Amino acid sequence: MKKISIHNSEILKNIGLKEEVFPKYTTSLLNIANRFSQGTRPKVVGQMSDLIQIFEGETYEDWVTWYQANYPDAINNATKKIYKMILNLKEAIAEIDEEMVRKWVADLTLTKTYVGLRFQETILKTIAGSKELPYRLASPADEAKGIDGFIGTQPVSIKPITYKTMDMIEDNIGIQIIYYDKRYDGIHVEYEPF
Repeated sequence: MKKISIHNSEILKNIGLKEEVFPKYTTSLLNIANRFSQGTRPKVVGQMSDLIQIFEGETYEDWVTWYQANYPDAINNATKKIYKMILNLKEAIAEIDEEMVRKWVADLTLTKTYVGLRFQETILKTIAGSKELPYRLASPADEAKGIDGFIGTQPVSIKPITYKTMDMIEDNIGIQIIYYDKRYDGIHVEYEPF
């Protein structure tokens, strides 16, 4: 099977459109501002994947005309939401100095790394505590068997939620699997009752 990649600039060229050029770093900042402000969410600009399907024109100009007729305020509303967030980001950037960057790097490198490596113990401790059972981390010999720890006498394996979609689940037959999803606000855990 042969695979090829077609760059966005080539796609634009083939359909007769010119690529917008923005100053260095600005699109990254605009993407961040858009993500925080949710300026291009469907409730603001419409569900684009659905709209392009019901659009019946043929050219880019037809698309622009159709979209602006059906969503006359969408571009302006999105612009206002995103620009307001850009102003907030400007204020935040003005507060950043070298010492803040140093603290952030130390927090990411030291604290968050340590916490990230120790979250398995937190999962074990939390579940065991809810069942009033002891827990322990696995020994190297246990780890060789795919065991990450014990809740009471029950061996458990702690896997990311994405593990559910892999074909490796059979590797742990007989071992309780605890799934976790690391998110911005912490760790979300799911498991079958013991």
